[in-house]
Amino acid sequence: MSTVDDEILGKAYDAKLMKRLLVYVKPYKKYVVLAIILNIVVAALGPLRPYLTKVAVDDFIAHSDYNGLIIISLLLVGVLLFQSGIQYFLTYYTQLMGQKIIYDLRVQIFSHIQKLALRFFDKTPIGRLVTRTTNDVEALNELFSSGIVMVFSDIFIILWILIFMFFMSWDLSLVTLAVLPILIYATFLFRRKVRETYRDVRFHLARLNSYMQEHVTGMSIVQIFTKEKDELKKFSGINADHRKANIASIFYYAVFFPVVEILSSLAIALIIWYGGGEVVQNAMTIGVLFAFIQYTEMFFRPIRDLSEKYNIMQTAMASSERIFKLLDNKTVIKNPDHPKELKNIKGEIEFKDVWFAYNPEEYVLKNVSLKINPGESVALVGHTGAGKTSIINILTRFYDIQKGQILFDGYDITEIDKRDLRKFISIVLQDVVLFSGTIKSNISLNSPDITDEKIIEAARIVGADKFIEKLPNKYDEEVKEKGATLSVGQKQLISFARALAYNPQVLILDEATSSIDTESEILIQKAIEKLLVGRTSIIVAHRLSTIQKADKIVVIHKGEIREIGTHQDLLTKQGIYYKLYQLQYKDQEVVKAT
Repeated sequence: MSTVDDEILGKAYDAKLMKRLLVYVKPYKKYVVLAIILNIVVAALGPLRPYLTKVAVDDFIAHSDYNGLIIISLLLVGVLLFQSGIQYFLTYYTQLMGQKIIYDLRVQIFSHIQKLALRFFDKTPIGRLVTRTTNDVEALNELFSSGIVMVFSDIFIILWILIFMFFMSWDLSLVTLAVLPILIYATFLFRRKVRETYRDVRFHLARLNSYMQEHVTGMSIVQIFTKEKDELKKFSGINADHRKANIASIFYYAVFFPVVEILSSLAIALIIWYGGGEVVQNAMTIGVLFAFIQYTEMFFRPIRDLSEKYNIMQTAMASSERIFKLLDNKTVIKNPDHPKELKNIKGEIEFKDVWFAYNPEEYVLKNVSLKINPGESVALVGHTGAGKTSIINILTRFYDIQKGQILFDGYDITEIDKRDLRKFISIVLQDVVLFSGTIKSNISLNSPDITDEKIIEAARIVGADKFIEKLPNKYDEEVKEKGATLSVGQKQLISFARALAYNPQVLILDEATSSIDTESEILIQKAIEKLLVGRTSIIVAHRLSTIQKADKIVVIHKGEIREIGTHQDLLTKQGIYYKLYQLQYKDQEVVKAT
């Protein structure tokens, strides 16, 4: 999904896109039928009022029939009230239909995003996905709730006006429509010019959004290097381009609407000239003349509205194109058609000649073969970028390997349902992810299988209960976005409690203690020793002091397994592990000396 996506303009009407959009309308076709019926009725009631005015003038005022005038006046008020009532139901049901469709679409988008592989998120800015689910979907809301329905309404109003006009006087109707060719040409020209300016507006808006997202995310860097003035200057330039594009768009609106008003006035002038002459010659009643003046004013109003609907349609087509491009993205980790059922899980893991690359032919893991026995604790060590985290990513099927095979209890993981595989694995990452909610909900992730007792027990084992119990609301304490009110160490402890609450058969710790102070680390190390009993564990660590008791230490260098053994065995060999240990020991000595 490239940055060009945000600049997609789209056709004013695309039959293929509309066909796909109508799929979402299908479940609510009763609302569509009701809206069309109400549209026909409300569209007819508007043009009925000038006709009643004509009756009032010709049949009652001209004959000084006061009683008849009262009746027709009450009838006019009744028509107006009835039209208002119908309009209420029309607006309510069209908005209801629009909201239901938008709800379904947003659920589908979010569900689809959850199914996408991490490879997709590596290349797609989060801000763009948020825009798809919010702004672009909201543009479709306008289409469904006011765009399509109101287009029908405007068309029906025009048709009813023409029916009433030709019914009363076909020759005066032709005179009124004499300005129509000029109006059609003006509308065509307006659409073309607005389309060009709209493309510029979308382009500069995409630049504006991208710049805002990038610089708000990196605000700490902007401030630490005192680049506020420079970045503000750049932002002002982009913002000015967006403003100019909008002003250009406004210019064409400012020209088009007065042109419509002029043509409307010209049509009225023609009616007064021709119709007035007919009235003077007694060939036409004055009531017909009054009615035609009203019809002319009514006729040009929906034409102006249709120009607005053109923009709604164009925006919706562009938004739907971007939405469907996301929904059509098939960057997923496929589940097997007939997945193997996991029973009596032991936690045995085996890598057989595994090759893996994030980008084609750029292998980060090469010919990796490793067997982890049930209940065994295995530590992965190596320089940054050696491939330690990649091993975890492919074991959990966040990514699929290119060559080789990974077995879980003897089953190839590609033959197991992803959800079933991940049920038996818990991960504690270096970068803790907490969600808005409570501490309790962040530990259980709202799983109905995890009781309050399990939550409290998990927190107690990892030592998180000590700070949780001091909070005003304890386990019901509110957690702000990204856990802003908690320290890094506290967030890490909550993530430990979360992993343990799910009672996994396989526990993965990816640099899990790197952000915790020494006192907390000692507490957690004691807890980990108890937890690893009976569980298979994989520990990724830079601090070699934390993995010395591991059953097996695997040294990875440039994507390959170079050494395997216990802490003492590897020190005796004096290979890569020995050098890493010596280097880290010296660093620690320097720290102690300072």
